Amino acid sequence: MTVSKVLMGKRIGVLGKGGSGKSTVVVLLAHALRARGYEVCVLDADSTNVGLHRALGLDGAPRSLLDYFGGMVFTGGSVTCPVDDPTPLQGAEISLVQLADEYVGRNRDGIALLAAGKIGDQGPGAGCDGPISKIARDLRIRSNGDAPVVLIDFKAGFEDAARGAVTTLDWALAVVDPTTAAMQVAVHLKEMIERIKAGELPATSHLESLRLVEMANRVFREALVKDVLVILNRLPAKETEEYVKSYFEMRKIEPIGILHEYPSIAVSWLKGTTLDWTDAKEEVEGIVERLETIAGGGRIGQ
Repeated sequence: MTVSKVLMGKRIGVLGKGGSGKSTVVVLLAHALRARGYEVCVLDADSTNVGLHRALGLDGAPRSLLDYFGGMVFTGGSVTCPVDDPTPLQGAEISLVQLADEYVGRNRDGIALLAAGKIGDQGPGAGCDGPISKIARDLRIRSNGDAPVVLIDFKAGFEDAARGAVTTLDWALAVVDPTTAAMQVAVHLKEMIERIKAGELPATSHLESLRLVEMANRVFREALVKDVLVILNRLPAKETEEYVKSYFEMRKIEPIGILHEYPSIAVSWLKGTTLDWTDAKEEVEGIVERLETIAGGGRIGQ
């Protein structure tokens, strides 16, 4: 299939409350984008959840980029938290071919997987996963050919957004399962990004250096993120779907797509097996088409 590839080189973050289905959406989008002719790179930036590599059909997870960049500052390494130190991560623009094979997983469909790191690997006292957020914020994939679409699977909740990791995205996708908490996270995320786009600067009173204050302000002033796009996930019945849609309609938010409940996907996560995306194929392809419309300057409903 020949497409215009308007999403080529875009960075799309997937966020939401715990259990909303972020990783499922990442896997589904990765397959749909790849089938549409895009190069795709998934960055696992969820510091606690495991199993994304298995869902993509890989036997093992790649070595963490925390190791590649020298480890987190809390254990004597060089990767700092973006809240304490907003300075850009050195050497964060990389090509997949320059990375040793141990840092890059690639499934049989050619989808690449990178892992920012897991907090459980760091040992006692390394309880802050801010350095993982900095990798997610600053990593750029350089390519001599088609630049890949980079899908970033963030950890559950709102923390990465508050740290400014969303500033370097093209779009943030908020995954909403049918719970009040998930809907509220999506609304709060949209409100935060609207404030960033309006020029609101981050809190910096904790920073002792004027240089760091200026750097933090620059990160937010130069924010690239265009919008929050909502995906409704695991909707079991029409009544639930109508209620969730009306919730967002009252807030002038139009979801870009709906993924219904598929037992086969739940079983894949339970058993730790490759996620078969074919059941959701039509719905996720519709989401990708809407993303292409938006990237081309159109509106969601077109």
